[in-house]
Amino acid sequence: MTDFPILESERLLLNNLQATDIKKIIEFAGNIKIANNTLNMPHPYAEKDAIFWINSANEGFQNKTQYTFAIRLLNSNEFIGGIGLKVNSRFDRAELGYWIGEPHWNNGYTTEAAKLVLEFGFNDLGLNKIFAVHAVENEASGKVMIKNNMVEEGLLKDHFKKGNVYKTVRQYRLTKAEFENSK
Repeated sequence: MTDFPILESERLLLNNLQATDIKKIIEFAGNIKIANNTLNMPHPYAEKDAIFWINSANEGFQNKTQYTFAIRLLNSNEFIGGIGLKVNSRFDRAELGYWIGEPHWNNGYTTEAAKLVLEFGFNDLGLNKIFAVHAVENEASGKVMIKNNMVEEGLLKDHFKKGNVYKTVRQYRLTKAEFENSK
């Protein structure tokens, strides 16, 4: 795969991040609620953070270790969030991660985007397993996983440290066989 993949659903377009997205990335990612609900999002969020994210996404695609998509509204091409897979090719698995700007919460966009990326991971990348974690206080993220037929694997106590706080997370999975059986 030499060209960055483009995924499309009824309402969404998933494609590569672009420099023209920086303003919206800063606006949405700069929201403390986004930072509190993600494990890696810094706060405050500055232009240098958006540039780093875009460069990291491009490098990851070149190395085939990361596929980071911009989530866009199909009808307007407006950037509303990000979603991606961090691939471990040795084990044919990847970690799914995502975030969406608060003005676009509770519309089912993240669930819809996750479905596209899961299909991409299994059908195009040939993965055997995709997993995801969410902080226990971010139940909405867990609902995205459940709606995409992901199976809870366990509770990981004090598994991540964000700032000076240890975060407990729930981990979910979907194997290729489970994905095929859920169609």
